[in-house]
Amino acid sequence: MKAAILSYPMLFQNQGGLQIQIHETITSLNNIGINAKLIDPGREKLTDYDIIHVFSAINGNHRIIEYAKAIKKPVVTSPLIQPHWNRQLGRRARLMESIVGHLSNWEIKTEYRHIYSCLDKSDRLIALGNLEKKAIISAFRLPDSKIDIIPNGIPERFFKANERLFIEKTGINSGFVLCIGSIYQHKNQITLAEVTRNLNVPLVLIGPCLPSNKSYLETLLKFPNVHYIGALEYDDPLLASAYAAAAVFCLPSLSEVMPLCVIESLAAGTPVVMTKNHGMDTSELQKVLSEISPLKTNMIQESIASYLLNPPDKQLCSSSVEDLTWNNVAISIKNVYTKLLK
Repeated sequence: MKAAILSYPMLFQNQGGLQIQIHETITSLNNIGINAKLIDPGREKLTDYDIIHVFSAINGNHRIIEYAKAIKKPVVTSPLIQPHWNRQLGRRARLMESIVGHLSNWEIKTEYRHIYSCLDKSDRLIALGNLEKKAIISAFRLPDSKIDIIPNGIPERFFKANERLFIEKTGINSGFVLCIGSIYQHKNQITLAEVTRNLNVPLVLIGPCLPSNKSYLETLLKFPNVHYIGALEYDDPLLASAYAAAAVFCLPSLSEVMPLCVIESLAAGTPVVMTKNHGMDTSELQKVLSEISPLKTNMIQESIASYLLNPPDKQLCSSSVEDLTWNNVAISIKNVYTKLLK
């Protein structure tokens, strides 16, 4: 079975959760016998593949799906729908689509129409969790029967992470608060810097910073407790070690879909404080994960302080996500592919 993996052209100019998800999906599918490949549509033809798997429902990806359907290829889409899409927003978006359509003689289409086209024309949709599935059904009125839930996986190295390497390489002792992600306002690191300063605990930041966000980083570095490590490659052993050395992982972003860093931190034995605006199913993680409003500084501070004073057992953190391996993810995706091809 040959699977063509595609997304929008500029995606891989940066490294983030989606890029990691795609690469890990491809590797794990190949490990179980699926010939999966990230293809270049400028050089390769979709007709040479048995199945098309598109990641993300935005940035023009609806055109890929339209063409795939025109050549009668089955399409699976992992749409990564943001949790703010709900029934009310969907209703407003359809009203706006109608207004724009009438004013432009239906020559102009909104983002909602592009996303809907992706979802509607796909043969199967893969949601990362129940919240994303609910958003797809509520805002875009797609049937429940069209959607499979397959969460992201975690590489084995995070379960085996050890704090020693990070301490030796950086000189920063264990017990700090860790935040991993691109450095910019949406990730809300300034608020986290203020909170950790108030708690008198070091804050370690890891992630890329674009030149346009340099001033934001400079503001962060004015806090005496902030340590910026820079960007690390996903397979760098220092990354897994950083999770293990941290006392608490905090992701106070304004919104997330299903951030890999959260489950990676738990795999390494470190509890998590994260934004409530996300698409994860956290119902089974209540003992090791706290959700906060990213705009409520006191709430973030209290949640971090609680874990610093009463940390959960590391084994409890790890065992809470032990079933989320990339091998399990690959098997589930293969089952989706196989059913479609039959």
